[in-house]
Amino acid sequence: MIPATSFNNRLVAVFGLGKSGLSTVRALEAGGARVVAWDDGEARRAEAAAAGVTLEDLTTRDWSDIAALILSPGVPLTHPVPHPSVVCAHKAGVEVIGDVELFHRAVRALAPDVKIVGITGTNGKSTTTALIGHMVTACGDNAQVGGNIGKPVLELDLPTASTVYVVELSSYQIDLAPGFTPAIGILLNVTPDHIDRHGTIENYAAIKARLFAHQGKGDTAIVGVDDAYTSAICAKLEAGRAQTVISVSVGRSLPRGLSVINGKLQSDGVVVGDFSGLRTLAGAHNWQNAAVAFAAGRALGYSADAILKSFATFPGLAHRMEIVAEEAGVRYVNDSKATNADAASKALATYNNIYWIIGGKSKEGGIESLAEYFPRLARAYLIGAAADEFAATLEGKVGYVQCGTLDRAVEVAMHDAQAASGDALRVVLLSPACASFDQFPNFEVRGEMFREAVLKRLSVKGRASA
Repeated sequence: MIPATSFNNRLVAVFGLGKSGLSTVRALEAGGARVVAWDDGEARRAEAAAAGVTLEDLTTRDWSDIAALILSPGVPLTHPVPHPSVVCAHKAGVEVIGDVELFHRAVRALAPDVKIVGITGTNGKSTTTALIGHMVTACGDNAQVGGNIGKPVLELDLPTASTVYVVELSSYQIDLAPGFTPAIGILLNVTPDHIDRHGTIENYAAIKARLFAHQGKGDTAIVGVDDAYTSAICAKLEAGRAQTVISVSVGRSLPRGLSVINGKLQSDGVVVGDFSGLRTLAGAHNWQNAAVAFAAGRALGYSADAILKSFATFPGLAHRMEIVAEEAGVRYVNDSKATNADAASKALATYNNIYWIIGGKSKEGGIESLAEYFPRLARAYLIGAAADEFAATLEGKVGYVQCGTLDRAVEVAMHDAQAASGDALRVVLLSPACASFDQFPNFEVRGEMFREAVLKRLSVKGRASA
């Protein structure tokens, strides 16, 4: 744990008592602060009370003695309307920040020169964060990985001479971290997301750009430039010349910066690596993740050879194009995290001969936008509440089977893929393009069931043929 010492001997309010909220309370108390906390949920209040947290309804108390409000990132700060606790804080002239800001203040006080890598973007944050953490460890340093992935930032270890903090940041967290300044900041992409929390796509993009707001000489900004918003942000940073700016593109050769063309990594137009054989980083979207990680590794002082070797041993993330198994020319891929059509498009663009398991609770627009990938499909296997809707979209374009449940879909898809002839790789792909809530509590449980079903059937087949 990193004690949050910036409010020593002062009273601090914490609203939101989920995982990061309870972590914040502990870190503040460890740093000498007195804490009062609240949550709108009765169950969370009960859990916090059992842990010894002092509870007080923040909307009914006097705020004159409160030094700051630490707001959990899931609680509305501005849109659609500020939470009542935020309104109270603003009326009292009390600053509203989050745990990432506390982390930054504490770490800079303990070790001003420690390296912090901050990663944000609409898509690819988690894979990039995990990849950079893996690279840092492989290159001999002490990677502390957290934030929007894994551990809350205040639960990371105290800094040492070899520590590199690798922090995934959502737009909500950046909005609550006005002073956060990473030595290496990474912005992957900006596509419409969380508009209900930021009002407009322009506001959302501007919040993402705040990652670089306080960087200066010696810092590095790494920016994907394959969408209009990030391209504009990168151009503004380059014009400001406050920090080193590295632009990254996949599919477009840049005269300066990093490009990935047909899997080949180019630096200032010169080929320096090859991503095309990386099984756990397959597809153009993962090549972007790898390219920005490469740039981060070079900024940290690692050799190109060491970085590329680390990529080859990256195990990938569960539920994100996770290769569960490969046997007899069939690869089994768990992409349960693909909860909308845009996310599913990344996997569909990566493979051919796809036996696609799809369905769940449909998002707006369904799978109409994925029609360009239909020629890559061998067959589709429909599950969940969206099955009839998706059948109508696929009718006359792709053969499909109404399976109902995931277990049945795995059984039929595996049979079909294993029975198909030819030397080309066949892929049984769970990439549902849907939320999981019609049949599963979350996408993790859905992915775990897919993994278990595949491995169980492969095991049974292996025993039968032994």
